[in-house]
This record gives sequence, structure tokens and C-alpha cells, in this order.
Amino acid sequence: MSPKTPDLETLRRLYSNEETGVFHDPRLKAAADGVFQAGGRRKWPFADISTLLDAPYRPEVMEALLAGAPVEDLDVALVGVPMDLGVTNRAGARRGPKAVRDIERVGPWNRVLDVVPGQVLKVADIGDVPMQSRYSLDQCHADIEDVFTRLCAAGITPLTVGGDHSISRPILAALAKEHGPLGMVHIDAHADTSGVYEGAKFHHGGPFRQAVLEGSLDPARTIQIGVRGGSDFLWEFSHASGMTVFYAEEVMEMGIPAVLARALEVVGDGPTYVSFDVDSLDPAFAPGTGTPEIGGLAPREVQALIRGLKGIDMKGGDVVEVAPSYDPTNVTAQAGAQMLFEMLSVLAAGR
Repeated sequence: MSPKTPDLETLRRLYSNEETGVFHDPRLKAAADGVFQAGGRRKWPFADISTLLDAPYRPEVMEALLAGAPVEDLDVALVGVPMDLGVTNRAGARRGPKAVRDIERVGPWNRVLDVVPGQVLKVADIGDVPMQSRYSLDQCHADIEDVFTRLCAAGITPLTVGGDHSISRPILAALAKEHGPLGMVHIDAHADTSGVYEGAKFHHGGPFRQAVLEGSLDPARTIQIGVRGGSDFLWEFSHASGMTVFYAEEVMEMGIPAVLARALEVVGDGPTYVSFDVDSLDPAFAPGTGTPEIGGLAPREVQALIRGLKGIDMKGGDVVEVAPSYDPTNVTAQAGAQMLFEMLSVLAAGR
């Protein structure tokens, strides 16, 4: 018998099944202690109101920020931005935050990074950004920038669920006021660096051109991963500005470890933003999005990419373009919730 294999009597003594929540591995016990209540009970995942990653709901934080009042006891704010006025194809990402909130049982332990984020960081869902007009894209962007500017000034790291990808521009603008130009790991089927489209420059196809031109995004410290499809002629700015672009087929040929190594080299040790567009995934895994592109990444690949960012100076991140109306299975929102958890885990593991 292998010395690592206990005999039956030892197993019976340690794991008699007489009570719930008994763990002998200290790592597993630490995770379990935050989940099981007295008597071995666990909160029902389908009970109470739905929040992002089942985090505590603290709407008073948003109220305090808008009132200019101090906010205490919060490290990371999970924020919804239900706005999709910038889409060029199928609308519906405005329902993304609600769909991601409805996903149950993501976490609490990230086995790969060996961290329970909720035990390391003070995390809360603070609700959605209040926007003054459901019709004006420019006004929505101004409202988003205002809220995230206040979050940054309060020393709170934001993780966001959109909404279309145009929301990243005002978030980056807010972060740059506090941290200077940021680098970025951008996982997407589209580079989103096109120019003015039908008189609008704030649409979801061009937030990162605008962010560079506004001085909030450093193109030399920006890497875009998973780009593909017939819109590539629109992304001249990515190459001209010095961004590093990995096409989906290059990811397949090089492998995740090589792409990740390059990403870490590009962003270095400076302040960095992480942006995950759910359409980076192949539509087989994420049909619920506005601009699906065949030939995309698998969820496991994106998980590995985000987890591999442990140790970067991550100042914020977003999950965008979840449009649940096109996905009756909710698998797209499930992927969005999981990637949000991976980002939170990277923040926690960095502590």
C-alpha cells in the first residue's frame, strides 16, 4: 500500500460523514469556513436578490460617491453599466449586467490561483451607474466617467459588467486621472480601434482609438488577443499606434503560454486594465452577443490568460457585450460571470 493512501479505518475516523463542513486540509478548510454557516448550512444559491458574483449588495456606496461622501471598508466595487447605445449590429447588451447577476455559484475558491477573493478583499456589488438619458450616448459616457472618477478617487478598484464595449473609454479616462495612461490586456474578436462611424466616434468599434488619442491608454503597453473576422481592415490604428495584436489563429499556433508571456512583457509593471469582450469566445461557447465571430477562443483559454496575469498592477477590468436575448441557455452570461471572477481572483492573488 502506498504511504500516501490511508487505510480504511483512518478514512472512517477522518470522514465519518457525521457532520457537514469537516475539512482537514488547511487550504480547503479556509475556503469552506467562508461558505458554511453554523451547523454546516450553506446559503441557497437561488435565494435572496441576485448580485454580481453573489457579492454583498451595497447600494449606499453609489449614493455616497455621488454625494461626495467618504466610502469605507471597500476594496473592489462590482459595477453594472447597462448601456448599449454604441452597438453597430445586434442590440441587447444593456441586459448584460442583469444576466450576469443571475448566474449562480461562481466561486468562491479559485483553485488554480489558490485564493478565495472574498476572504482577501472587501468586495461589493454597488449597483448600476445611474445615467441621465437612455437616448444620449455622449451623456451616458459622461455619467460613466463621473462615477468611475469618484471610485478611483476613493481608492476603490472597479470591475465592471456592461453594456457594449464603448463603456471602456470613459472608464479608462477616469482611471487615467488617478494613475496616468494605462496599459491594457484586451481579449476580443475585434480590435475596436476604428474611427468616426456615421458621425459618431464613441461607438463600440472605436473606444481604444479614442482612449489613446485622449491620453488615457498607452498603445505601447497594449496587447489585443483573439482578433479575427472580416472587419480587420478597420483596425489600422492598432498597428499604426504600436499596439501588439495577436490574431485568433496565431493564438492557436503559438499556444497560450507563449501569448501570455508576451502579454506580461507588453504591460510590464505599470498600471494596467483588463478588458474581456465575450465575443472573443467562439459563438459555440457564447452565442449571446451582438457581433459573433466564428473561429474564436475557448473559455478555458481565456481563463488561462486572465489567471496568468497574476502579479500585474491591475487597476480595473470589464466584461462586456453579453446580450442574453440571443442565448436561451445563459451560457454566455455564465462565461461572463466566470471571467469576472477570474479578474477578481487576480486582484486578490496580487494582495
